[in-house]
Amino acid sequence: MEITLTGVEGLPLVSEGDDIAALIVDALKSSNMELLDGDIVVIAETLVAKAEGNTVDLRRIEPSSKALEIASRTGKDPRLVEAILEESSEILKVGHDFIVSETRHGFVCANAGIDESNVEEGLATPLPEDPDGSARRILGALQELTGREMAVIISDTQGRPFREGAVGVAVGVAGISPVWDRKGELDLYGRSLQTTRVAVADELAAAASLVMGQADEGVPAVIVRGYPWGHLRATGSARELLRPRELDVFRD
Repeated sequence: MEITLTGVEGLPLVSEGDDIAALIVDALKSSNMELLDGDIVVIAETLVAKAEGNTVDLRRIEPSSKALEIASRTGKDPRLVEAILEESSEILKVGHDFIVSETRHGFVCANAGIDESNVEEGLATPLPEDPDGSARRILGALQELTGREMAVIISDTQGRPFREGAVGVAVGVAGISPVWDRKGELDLYGRSLQTTRVAVADELAAAASLVMGQADEGVPAVIVRGYPWGHLRATGSARELLRPRELDVFRD
């Protein structure tokens, strides 16, 4: 098997109302490239949030007393803390420089997924309001423009319990099942797998993040080519990656 990761270069800075699918297709044409059947397009959530106008102007926020209290414990800007509170359904842990919360989507991550990087000074981008819906709209537009069968993953960069560093994860999915359940298959010694479920969408998002980078690389979209995902073709939803609360052994 050979899998290639190709960054979509030449994308402009995105503004509210921009057509992400058209921008990707045009950028690829400028590089003498095109989308093919079986491609998976991984798109950074910041790009989607900006195109959808889903940004927060921190300068206009009036922090609440709760935000001020948490800010004093974390050293974070009280206005950012207030934005985190507004995007969260529950605050899980507050430390000397971090806030871990559950977002309104059900994702458990730092700062409710709010990102201050790669956006204008004073602004921040929360996760898209409906990441799966955003992925479906972009997928539909890409298929209409190209006539190709493909999948779309919207990715974010998040930390993980008990491990240093951040990795790309899928927050929105369209056209592919994000989880590959391999229960019942045989291992090398003929034993039947009992619990093996592979978070394929997260693995693809993490691989794409190697090309996207985290600083000034300017590559918010990556084409994954060569991964055989035909058996995973489905409407898909990133919510399938969320562990049910009753099985969450890490939460108090």
